[in-house]
Amino acid sequence: MTGTLYGVGLGPGDPELMTVKAARLISEASVIAYHCARHGRSIARSVAEPYLREGQIEEKLVYPVTTETTDHPGGYEGAIADFYELSAKRLAEHLDAGRDVVLLCEGDPFFYGSYMYMHERLSGRFEAVVVPGVTSVSAASSVFGRPLVQRDEVLTVLPGTLPAPELARRLADTDAAAVLKLGRTFSSVREAFAEAGKLDDAVYVERATWGQQRIEPLASVDPSTVPYFSLALLPSPAYASRTSPAPAAPAVPAPGGEVVVVGLGPAGPEWLTPEAAAELSAAEHVVGYGPYVARVPQKAGQQRHASGNRVEADRAREALTLAAGGARVAVVSSGDPGVFAMASAVLEQVAAGHGTGVRVRIVPGVTAAQAAASRVGAPLGHDYCVLSLSDRLKPWEIIEKRLDAAGAADLVLALYNPASRTRTTQLADARSVLLRHRAPATPVVVARDVGGPEEDIRITTLGELDPSTVDMRCLLIVGSSKTRVDDGLVWTPRSY
Repeated sequence: MTGTLYGVGLGPGDPELMTVKAARLISEASVIAYHCARHGRSIARSVAEPYLREGQIEEKLVYPVTTETTDHPGGYEGAIADFYELSAKRLAEHLDAGRDVVLLCEGDPFFYGSYMYMHERLSGRFEAVVVPGVTSVSAASSVFGRPLVQRDEVLTVLPGTLPAPELARRLADTDAAAVLKLGRTFSSVREAFAEAGKLDDAVYVERATWGQQRIEPLASVDPSTVPYFSLALLPSPAYASRTSPAPAAPAVPAPGGEVVVVGLGPAGPEWLTPEAAAELSAAEHVVGYGPYVARVPQKAGQQRHASGNRVEADRAREALTLAAGGARVAVVSSGDPGVFAMASAVLEQVAAGHGTGVRVRIVPGVTAAQAAASRVGAPLGHDYCVLSLSDRLKPWEIIEKRLDAAGAADLVLALYNPASRTRTTQLADARSVLLRHRAPATPVVVARDVGGPEEDIRITTLGELDPSTVDMRCLLIVGSSKTRVDDGLVWTPRSY
């Protein structure tokens, strides 16, 4: 009969914060395993020491390298992978012999814990039980004496090893946060908090619940004094707003602000116009669909308001409300905001009476149709029609009528929103309508994720177009009777 592997969470450091189950398993196990550095000392063992007993076998899993020093041909990653394989083999020998093994883990085994590497190697062969522990995040919040989150607030847990711009973006997008794995990353982490405009609200917590714990404002910490067992905490903003003195009322009412609806272009920063970049930099608030907000370069102090894909009216009202308080607000759209995007949504809410006194401006962007056309030549070189196949905001009967009219007029068509998970028949129906007026050999461009990492451009014909290969990230250009394909280039003559 084989033994059982236990991944036992020890909590943040104070032995009294260990669970009763963890203490019992430690005292009962035949084998106690723990990770340690070459010096042989183990923080995990020191926490568990009150519950150890004589006669237990101790397995030291000694890390052989650091990130800076290794002569392994596979570098650090190769050396650490070999170490985990060897460690798993050593533990497996005990388990095969019928001995239960407790692998000690600071905090919680499945929360950035070293135990998980043994779990993924051994749990398929042996029974594996994980005993959760109090995390360093909970401990830091408790010793600081401030709630992490409350009500509808969002908590984001981040590793300090992320690049500073990515950290800054995520910090700006959340209510509360904990950033772990400081040590050498501290300067980068502090830079990210500053860039997100949240440095003054952040606190540094070192060795929470230990005898030598340290708590101070993140902004005042000397980077040279920061150990690995520390974190940066951004606690509940709602709690701070209730317990801090209310700011003095402004001497005069805030004047009406401004909403600028900005087109980001179809993909990365190379598609962003200088005018759009300047407006984004000047904005105090950025409002938009989450993936589009994520494309906006982070600016210190700028607040970001990301939301889902189908709440355009809510987004527009939020932007107008912020601007009515005197703020400068950028509402972002992919492509051009005036083409099936947020410009109309904002103006609809203005017409409904929202944002009285707020100025609204539109800043154009490169459209998806323009981007797709540029990849294949000049299919939009003559008269063309732009049409959305989405029937979410207009009935299919209207779409079919317009397709028929555009087909009869021999216009090139740029088709937006051709398909989605729930709209699977519209493109096939549109193809049938257009074949009433166009030859099956009519060129069709299927452009997916133009400018993005999954860009795929295909040239086919109306007769051979397979609707099942098209999804929401595609844009289609259907040629007119004059559109040509020469040596892989698609173009429509300017004369008719």
